[in-house]
Parts: sequence; structure tokens; C-alpha cells
Amino acid sequence: MLQTPPDEHAFRQIALSALIHWDLQPTGISLLKVRENAVFRVDCEGGRKVVLRVHRQGYHADAALRSESEWMAALDRDGLQVPRIIPSRHGRPFEVISATTGSIGHQVDIIDWIDGRQLGSVEAGVSGGDEEIARKYRIVGETMARMHNQSSGWQPAEGFVRHSWCEEGLAGLRPLWGRFWELEALSTSQRSLLGSARMAIREDLLAIGKSAQVYGLIHADLVPENFLVEGDDVRVIDFDDAGFGWHLFDVATSLYFLKAEPYYDVAQAALVEGYRRHRALSDQALAQLPMFLAARSTTYLGWVHERKGTATANELTPMLIELACGVVEDYLAQRARRPVVPAASSATQSPSLEPT
Repeated sequence: MLQTPPDEHAFRQIALSALIHWDLQPTGISLLKVRENAVFRVDCEGGRKVVLRVHRQGYHADAALRSESEWMAALDRDGLQVPRIIPSRHGRPFEVISATTGSIGHQVDIIDWIDGRQLGSVEAGVSGGDEEIARKYRIVGETMARMHNQSSGWQPAEGFVRHSWCEEGLAGLRPLWGRFWELEALSTSQRSLLGSARMAIREDLLAIGKSAQVYGLIHADLVPENFLVEGDDVRVIDFDDAGFGWHLFDVATSLYFLKAEPYYDVAQAALVEGYRRHRALSDQALAQLPMFLAARSTTYLGWVHERKGTATANELTPMLIELACGVVEDYLAQRARRPVVPAASSATQSPSLEPT
């Protein structure tokens, strides 16, 4: 299980202690949300606003968090609209701040404030009729493809490290977000279904391979609330889960919580259309999307399993189980009807960016 996180007061004290390491002249600080990280808005002299994040302990080593900032800076240089990290007065992308003397520190970073409305949310979905949803998801697809193009052509510096949404991270014995098949709320039949799915997902992922055409650095959390939209201007935020993985995992993540919505097909078609304006995505590759949706579904079950007893887990678990089992059943039925066809042949594979 995860360590019990500090309460809101403790997070605020960490944030206030961290601010002395930046030259910002703050005038006020307010909590925006506490989920994985505690996120604060900081108002500064002259009307400037920034975002301060107190990271949860144990998710990223310091080297991994430095690598996150390196990729974000590279995306920004290449014309992608992402948050800009503000270095501390010591020239570091983050500082490590302890809540009390002798306690384990929390990584704290500060990024520029970005104006815009969230594309949607997990709880409320995406607003608008079919035409508006299609417009939004064409922009999502274009933005995603440009990010995948950038990561496919970018060579990180030595020492770059991020976790991997690979066959082990998704369907191994110790998935990144937890052993989903051990979730207590599962019935016997649901547990059996998910166990079968894990084996099938692992087999399919190994068949696809990890060529640069299909695998590389991905955001891994492109849910609607992580797109800030202002007209046709879209910015991607929250790179906390970014790592190495299949590009289609990003597609599945963007669509997953729309799966039960009547506009799902509209959103998927628009996303694919937008994506194909900037990067190839064959029908053969797209046929693997049900598997990636199933893989994505299991991660959320692992997430609530690791947070057993929390208010968030208690609230979300029934919905997540129902959605996941439906998605997994669809995937296994589709898999039974057709042979597994790799999205890229081994003959055309090129080295992955993922460290060995």
C-alpha cells in the first residue's frame, strides 16, 4: 500500500517552505487539487500566476523527474505547447522539501500558469454536440501525433530515465499501477476474466514489438482534463505519468472514459482523422485499439487497489470495474474472431528509445 499522504495543512506548509527557493515575490497561494500530487496556484506581484506542485513520495526518483522536465523543454523547443518549468534560484527544475525536520522530503516544482478551459473531465465527460466533439477530438489527434513525431525523432541525453508502460508495466507480475487482479471488490468471474485478459494482452503486446514506428516516449495520461483549450489553441499539461510505451496507449487513454458515451464513435473517428494529418496510423495498427483499451482499463483497477480504503477508491471502484469488464469482454471477443496481426513487422523495426 502507498504511504499515507500529508494532509492539506502539511502540503501547504511544504509549498510555503519551497517558495523561498524561487524568485517570484508571491502574494497569495491557494490549493487547486490534491489527487496524486498537491497542486497550488501562486499569485505573484505584477499579476503573474504560477502553478506549484508538491509531488507524492516514491513515484519518481529525482533522475526521473529531471528527465520529465527535459522532455517537456524539448517539446516546447519543437513547437508543442506544454507547461514551462521555472528553475529555482539554484538552477534546478525542482527542490526537495521536508514537511518536518528529519522527515523524507517531497519534490516540489513550479511551472508557468496556462490559461484555458479543460477539454472535459472523467466525471462530467465532454460537452457539446457531435460536431463540437468531433472538432475537439480532431485537435486532440493532431496534438498527439505531433507529440509522437517529436519523441520519435528526439534523442534524450545520457541518464534519461522514465518508467515503461511496456508488457511488464501493463501485464507483468508487478504492473506499474498495481496487481489489478487482486482487487478485493472483484467477483470470482470478474477476477477470472481479468486474469485471462492479462495473459492475452501480454501476448499481443509482445507480438506488436517496439519499433520506433509504434513505441517511444508517450504522455500516458491524455485524458480530457489534461488538455487546456482556448479556441483552436490546445496545450497539454500533467506529464507525471509520461514514460516509454506504445503510441496507441495514448490513443486508448484519450478515449477510454468516453467508451460508454453515445458520442464515442464520433470522438474516435475524429481523433484518428486528426492524428493521420500528421502521422501514419494504419487500419492494421488501429485494429489493436481494443487491446490497448483493455490494457488501459486494468491500470485503473490497479490504481484503486493500491489506494484501498481511500474516499476516491471507494467512490470510483464500482464504476471502474463495470467499465473495465465491458471493455475487456469486447477485446477478448474481438480477439477470438480474428488472428492477432502485429502492427509492425519485425523486419522494419528500429531501435527503441527505451533504455535496456
